[in-house]
Amino acid sequence: MIYKVLYQQSRKEMPVRENTETLYLEATDVRDVRKKLADKPYNVEFIQPLSGKFLDYEKQSAKFKLEKL
Repeated sequence: MIYKVLYQQSRKEMPVRENTETLYLEATDVRDVRKKLADKPYNVEFIQPLSGKFLDYEKQSAKFKLEKL
């Protein structure tokens, strides 16, 4: 399944909408996503599973790039 992860670049940073970054990641479940991001300095705000029309919509975005971790 593909997951959309909203995060801040630093764990020390307060979540501010204007500074929120997005990445797309393939994983088996949310726990797997968190495990793959554990060594990154990211402050993860939200992890959203994508499928069906939601995934199709995200794929149309110019920012859609599936990360390989």
